[in-house]
Amino acid sequence: MYANSNLKKGGIKVALLNEILDYNQKFVESREYEKYETTKFPNKKTVILTCMDTRLLELLPKALNLNNGDVKTVKNAGALVSHPFGSIMRSILIAVYQLQAEEVLVIAHHDCGMSGLKAEPVIDSMMSRGVTSETIDTLTYSGINIKDWLHGFDNVTESVEHSVGVIRNHPLMPEGVPVHGLVIDPKTGKLDVVVNGYEI
Repeated sequence: MYANSNLKKGGIKVALLNEILDYNQKFVESREYEKYETTKFPNKKTVILTCMDTRLLELLPKALNLNNGDVKTVKNAGALVSHPFGSIMRSILIAVYQLQAEEVLVIAHHDCGMSGLKAEPVIDSMMSRGVTSETIDTLTYSGINIKDWLHGFDNVTESVEHSVGVIRNHPLMPEGVPVHGLVIDPKTGKLDVVVNGYEI
């Protein structure tokens, strides 16, 4: 069906998409989805904010004894709540108010790509791939501090504490929702508690 894996769109190979679509067709036809059937409500009544790191894709659920349907999961680079009214916070609030989540876990990890990330190399990479200095200037003149926006964090523990604080103290977060902060080892899955939401 999608035989030509050498097709290019915008200079990028589309082989990966073809591979995904071929596999998906077989997945659906063989009814593999049946073992994952659940509802939109998390069995363990929890929402997790974690990092998009590839090492956590399967490791984190296994290390926490989570199965499909157990939790709502929100991911971004660094498990950061960088803006109190951004999409991350909105997702957490929706999970609490509409999807029966009663606890929040912020789980960052050691050896994170956002740790120590400086904006300059990212901007240099953007410009090497066609983003112009005029575009960067336009953003700056529009009041967007792109260097602050792209900056990572210096300490993972402090980053977790910050995100937990933003969530716990958010004016729209109901009282009594425990917000926990943890750091996971991306190699072993070992969890270190930074903030125990039951003790606050």
